[in-house]
Amino acid sequence: MHNPSSWMFFSLVFLGAAVLAVPLFSRLGMGSIMGYLAAGIVIGPHALALVSDVQDTLHFAEFGVVMMLFLVGLELDPRRLWALRRPIFGWGSIQVIGCAAVMTGAAVGIFGISWQIGLAAALGLALSSTASALQVIQERNLMRTTSGEAGFSILLFQDVAAIPILALLPLLGNSPTQSGDGWTHALRAIGAVVAILASGRLLLNPFLHWIARSGRQEIFTAASLLFVVGVSAFMEAVGLSMALGAFLAGVVLADSEYRHELETDIEPFKGLLLGLFFMAVGMSLDLNVLLDSPLKVLGILAGFMLTKLVVVAVLARVMRLPREERPVFTLLLAQGGEFAFVVFQTAVGARVFSEATASLLTGAVVLSMLLTPILLLLADRWVVPRLARSGMPLDETEAPEAAPVIIAGFGRYGQIVGRTLLANGMKVTVLDHDAELIQQTRRFDYRVFYGDATRLDLLRTAGAAQAKVLVVAVDDPEQALKIIELAREQFPQLQIVARARDVTQWHEIKERGVTYVQREVFESSLLSAKDVMHALGMDDDEAADRVHSFREHNLDLLELAHPIYRDEEAVLALARRGRRELQDQMAADRAARVENAAREKLEPSSGS
Repeated sequence: MHNPSSWMFFSLVFLGAAVLAVPLFSRLGMGSIMGYLAAGIVIGPHALALVSDVQDTLHFAEFGVVMMLFLVGLELDPRRLWALRRPIFGWGSIQVIGCAAVMTGAAVGIFGISWQIGLAAALGLALSSTASALQVIQERNLMRTTSGEAGFSILLFQDVAAIPILALLPLLGNSPTQSGDGWTHALRAIGAVVAILASGRLLLNPFLHWIARSGRQEIFTAASLLFVVGVSAFMEAVGLSMALGAFLAGVVLADSEYRHELETDIEPFKGLLLGLFFMAVGMSLDLNVLLDSPLKVLGILAGFMLTKLVVVAVLARVMRLPREERPVFTLLLAQGGEFAFVVFQTAVGARVFSEATASLLTGAVVLSMLLTPILLLLADRWVVPRLARSGMPLDETEAPEAAPVIIAGFGRYGQIVGRTLLANGMKVTVLDHDAELIQQTRRFDYRVFYGDATRLDLLRTAGAAQAKVLVVAVDDPEQALKIIELAREQFPQLQIVARARDVTQWHEIKERGVTYVQREVFESSLLSAKDVMHALGMDDDEAADRVHSFREHNLDLLELAHPIYRDEEAVLALARRGRRELQDQMAADRAARVENAAREKLEPSSGS
């Protein structure tokens, strides 16, 4: 490991395994996480043995989870986090305590295991994989949905609950403990949280401002990484979760002017380290334990996953989550989590149970993380469509009488398009992944389908093969491009009308052969400019003419820029030339108006 060439070899192994496995599993519909886990198993010490130091890799790769939670924190301002306090501490505590209580009771009552061992194992198994669950939630764009927020809240509580769980384990074992340790640990935890919140307000923004003034992008990137690593090291030094500290730091900076810059800088590192983390989890699967005691490992796996499935399914029903969102929510929380590894190792150190028991439990947790992408795939294919259809009126569950228009994405943009078409007597089919929105939409005369519009089977079920127009109105730019590419390939008869968030996406959509592309705020911004001119005293006709001239010139310039839009210098030169031409045109229009006004004043006097 200390030989420089060994680092080069390990880099080749990790990158090569990821590049081969992830696209393959993504192509098979199993997702990137399954690809990383499978790659880790293959290169790990229990298969090809290309990498043997699993623990060091796992500790290093945990920074992927840390950075992911920091980015999640940047998406949440403190007010929104405060609004989630009930699901975090209410539903989160019910999930952890409920699952742990049922599993402890089963271990003691059915299998005769001591309550100390049963409780320690149950507390570790009650935790879910924050990394895996949030990755799936983000990939499916579910963070803003009811189930996405509920799942995130429970996962966040689990990170908080890890603190008292680790403090409790020494009390269950035979290792000597000091009576004041629990209170000391709790006071350190409170002090650390207060320190992060206070320093974020008082020190971080001035520090980032000072770094930004240097004008060096690589230094700002280094400062971003230094900040996340520093917070994580501080939290680990006081015995708390690194990921929880990074999340709090992200929340503190959520309303900072540097938020988007931080997101851009950290995102690439997060993706690579998170992939490395999943590979390390795959490497930690001890195949020898599985081969020596397959029934025990599979029994633990089936027992704890079934228990959590039942408890979380009941919780989803009590929380009144939309029916279509419950399967994904339940499966994501039913798997084991990466923090269980820490709990089991701490339990071994506290002499609660043996190393052999920890290996069995760890093997079951890793298998659950491997099994979850497959279960999600099956749920997408079989369970979710049935639940979605069961909520439709009877006539909508039959073979689709294809509406001429399909709208993918029914947020504020798609709703205006749909309402306009519906008011003119045109039939519309709606696709969206927000189950609550789907339930509300069904009350009107729309034909609605729940799910991700990037899925070919959903487009076919919605009648894309018979429809005439597909309106792509989803929020996420990457998802919009995937839908357009899929529709162009599979349904060439569809005319595509697409929403572009900005000029860059307009060019990307145009590059894919779409004729009808509208920038989402362009027309409303022009109307606002017209209102400004009117408020400054300009008459309506002149303001309308000026806005019309700008609109036509801007659209023409955009078309001229499209063939060269990847050449930044050429685009800038065209923009400068276009600005001069527009100024000259506007000046000529103003001069013509003045001349016409003067002529109109002279004509009555000359006629008299």
